Amino acid sequence: MDPSHVPLNVLIVASETPAQRNARRRSAGTSSDESYAETLARLQGDLRIDTLSCVDDGGATLPDLSRYDGLFFAGSPIQMHEDTPETRAAARFMAGVFQAGVPSFGSCAGLQIAAVAAGGATGLRSSGTEAAFARNITMTEAGRTHPLLQGRPSVWSAPAMHSSVVTALPPGAVLLARNGDTPVEAVEIRQGPGVFWGVQYHPEITLAEIAASLRRQSGDLIDEGLARDDAAIEDHAARLEALNDDPHRRDLAWQLGLDDEVTDAGRRTLELRNFLTMIAARSVAMA
Repeated sequence: MDPSHVPLNVLIVASETPAQRNARRRSAGTSSDESYAETLARLQGDLRIDTLSCVDDGGATLPDLSRYDGLFFAGSPIQMHEDTPETRAAARFMAGVFQAGVPSFGSCAGLQIAAVAAGGATGLRSSGTEAAFARNITMTEAGRTHPLLQGRPSVWSAPAMHSSVVTALPPGAVLLARNGDTPVEAVEIRQGPGVFWGVQYHPEITLAEIAASLRRQSGDLIDEGLARDDAAIEDHAARLEALNDDPHRRDLAWQLGLDDEVTDAGRRTLELRNFLTMIAARSVAMA
């Protein structure tokens, strides 16, 4: 049996508050977990997808995870270096996932939740927000042979939007990629029977969603000096939307400094595909 065609049960875990989910819906059309579900459904049409929040009830409710082949932690504005009911809830939930032994994957905040739950630490990024794209992501020696990054070149760019980073990896974690200002761009974390693959960037989102995020955070980006004014933000966002609508626009890709690793949806979502392949093979082996 081809592992890539095994029907899988997956759970998408949200860490946005209800207000944050609604704010993202207004700007991008979907909450982060809803966007994740749409991307996964495009990658593998026979996925059976459930969603829940790890922060809405204080993280106290851990479902029966044994019926899932894998979990996906979506991004959110959660700041895991802050002590809040939401960060405590997210860490408790992730600790339960590790204990359950179900493989999990996380983007951006999802990575930071797993790192903190396993004993690592996060903090503000020293150079400010990594906005729109993470550039010059570079594999470590371990990353060159790790299945999470199989098919990536040794250096690449990816969609990103975050102001905090993992500052200390938990014991036993394997660093897979970094860039000059983000010390952890990809990692494997193992704790107890659980394994987590995570990336600081966003393989799940489209260029149109990046454009919406730029508009949503325009004030912060201007304050940081990344743009002169709202008009500059709008110009950048409009180019991204146009490239999203027509990925073959070489002029826009050149102006934005992007290549197929970002503009081609199959390349952009590679880490998600690799994780699905891993959990499918695991499902076959356990059958």
